[in-house]
Formats: sequence, structure tokens, C-alpha cells
Amino acid sequence: MRFRRGDFPEGFVFGTATSAYQIEGSALGGAGPCHWDTFSATPGNVVRAEDGARACEHLTRWPEDLNLVRDGNFDAYRFSVNWARVLPEGRGAVNAAGLDFYDRLVDGMLERGLQPWLTLYHWDMPSDLAMRGGWTNPDVAGWFTDYARLVMGRLGDRLTTTATINEPWCVAWLSHFLGVHAPGLRDIRAAAHAMHHVLLAHGTALQALRADGHQGLGVVLNMEVCTPASDAPEDIAAAATQDAIFNRWFLQAITQATYPAEALEGLAPHLPRGWQGQMEQIAQPLDWLGLNYYTRRFHEAAPGQPWPASREVPGSGPKTGSGWEIHPEGLEQFLLRARDSVGDLPIHVTETGMAWPDRLVDGSVSDTERIAFLDAHLAAAGRALKAGVNLRGFFCWSLLDNYEWAEGYDKRFGLVHVDSDTLSRRPKASYLALADALTRSS
Repeated sequence: MRFRRGDFPEGFVFGTATSAYQIEGSALGGAGPCHWDTFSATPGNVVRAEDGARACEHLTRWPEDLNLVRDGNFDAYRFSVNWARVLPEGRGAVNAAGLDFYDRLVDGMLERGLQPWLTLYHWDMPSDLAMRGGWTNPDVAGWFTDYARLVMGRLGDRLTTTATINEPWCVAWLSHFLGVHAPGLRDIRAAAHAMHHVLLAHGTALQALRADGHQGLGVVLNMEVCTPASDAPEDIAAAATQDAIFNRWFLQAITQATYPAEALEGLAPHLPRGWQGQMEQIAQPLDWLGLNYYTRRFHEAAPGQPWPASREVPGSGPKTGSGWEIHPEGLEQFLLRARDSVGDLPIHVTETGMAWPDRLVDGSVSDTERIAFLDAHLAAAGRALKAGVNLRGFFCWSLLDNYEWAEGYDKRFGLVHVDSDTLSRRPKASYLALADALTRSS
């Protein structure tokens, strides 16, 4: 890799990230079912109907995995708690073994000199709550806040940072309008309710956690470059609408207590009654903002179609194994946009990475494409720093090859190869290159 740790300011945090359902093994340790278990059991939703029942068995292999984070010379490990592992029914009775696991995990990070970065919700809605409407139910803000206070009451004294929600666009739009992720709905009213309630839950929980004395509180937004497919006015408008839905809806609500007009054009008739009076609750002060960035997409108008009356068209740039265009300039762009919204608030790149059809050859994985991807995105982050963004950290997705949601186990994002049968771990060339680049000079 071209970059070195010394290219970034002293104290800049380098980390790697995972999420609970993708690695732990949801069938282990007394976890209750979540909506991904039932979504994946429905034909056609997930590649080969695969689920996270076994995943990477991180629940029992976590010491080995934390050693990988430490030995990769990372400073921090971003992880999540599985809501259904702690509260199998989403409310009520606590699974003591679940809380004990996360207690050991956090202590294990500290013992290895790693900063624990917690995400409270990374898409594992307990099935009992999903059956009550999940993110479409206005009570979800209270359910989530009770869960957040429980977890933070046990772990909060040892955490470096806590994010309420990971990627609310995926939680709400991808899952309730596009139907790609659990619960797999394609309903604009459900989507509008989820788009609002996920933010209301974030704000309500943030307010409660701050009242409980917790610090280092933030949220993680995913952002994606929405580019017009042509210079035609209708394509420019289509891309602006997608940008409003994907990017501005969440950042603008959190920072300005408003929603963008281009998105309200289609969603306002379907939002919950009284939503306007809840916007100040959403716009709670943050201690930091996390940004996840992966790709750019092109959009064109789709005349005659219902709102948002647009469709995606393929770009001509190089693609990852997921078919996502590699466009590191977009990371710099969004860091500057975020700076314009939050000022000098600390910002972290909480995820970026790429899927690639990695193959183990003679005991090693030579993922030179991933090395080039990370190098280019670190360079973009460095340019944003020089432009005045208060960027404090950069996290690579992901530590391990894992359960990639609707793609099952097909898409490998890991710095560490995980054998599909034995689950043995083997660092890839990208892991070794990062470990070298992150070595501290004596």
C-alpha cells in the first residue's frame, strides 16, 4: 500500500468492522429469532436461502478474531450487539448469556489495547417486534430506547463510542420500499413510516442515553453518489430525487430537523400523523458522525412510472464483485458535504470496502484489487482532511468474510478469508498490507 500511518494525524483511528448477525451464529447462545431468520426462510429472498444461524461462529471464536484485529495493527474494532441475543423477544426477559458474551467481548478488546466501537442496531430486528410492525410501528422508538439503555447500562462504562443505528436508509428504504432486505416489503406507506421512525428511534435513544450520562454518542449514515445518466433536465431531477431519499433525508433531519422537499414530494402523504412535531426530537446533538461509503450509481427518469419515477442505469467504470462502481472520489465528496452540514463535529469513515471473488491458492489470497481499492479511498480521505474536514478515523469493511445479507455467503468483503466448511481464518494480502502500513514507527 502507498499510504502509511504517518500520513495521517497523530491519534487518527484506524479500525475494522463487523456486525453481529453476519458473524456470530444466531443459533448459538440463546438468541431469539430476528426478521432475517424468517426473511431468509422465504423462497427467493436470499441466495440459496442461507441465513446467519452458523455464520462465522464468532460467538465461540471471538478471542481468535480479536487477535486478528490486534495483529493487524488496528486501533479499534467496530462491532454490534444482536438485539435478539440480548432480548430474545425484543422486550421483557433478558438473555443473561447474551449480555455476558458482549461483556467478555468488550473486556477482550480492552485487554488487547483495542478501542470498542459499539453499534446498537445493525439490522437484527427481533421477530416478535417485527410481527408487531417493526420499524413501521410508532412504538419502535420506545422499544429501541429500552434496549439501548439496557445494553449501555452493562457496557457503556468501557466503550469508546456508540452508534445508535447503522445505515438507516437500508433499515427503512431498502427494506420497506425496494424489498431487498428484511422484512422485504414493497410498500410506500410502510417505507415512509420506517424512514421517519428509524430517525425518531435514534433521537429518542440518544436523548435517553445522554440523560443516563453516556458520552461518545453518534449515528452511522450510508451515502451513495447519485449521478444523472445524462444532461437532460429530467435525468438531473431524477438523480436529485434519489439523492434526497438516499443521502439528504437522514443528514438533513439530524442536522436541521427538516426533510428535503424532493423526497417529501412522494413521501409526505404517507408519513405518520404529527411527524412535523417530532423533528426536533430527531435532531439531537451528536458527539460524532459516521459515514459509510461504497459506490456511485447513475439514474435516469422513468416517465409514466409512479414516484420517484426513476431507474438505475449501469455506469462504465470498474466494478467490485457486487457490481458496484469503484469511485473513491465520492468519499471525498461526501466528507465535504458532511462537513458543510455538521461543521467541526468529528467525522469517521465507519465503513468502506469491496466484495471480490477471492480464492485461496496455495494457502494464500492475493486480493490486489482490494489493496488498490483501500489505497484509493484512504487517499480520498486524506484529501478531505487537507480540505478541512475534521476526520478522525477510517474503518475497513470487513474483518471477516461473512453472511452478506440477501447475497448469502457469495460476496466476500473480508480482510480475512473464512473457509466455508471449516470456518478457519486466513489473512488475505490486503490484511497483511494494512498491518504493514499501520505499523507504528519506534
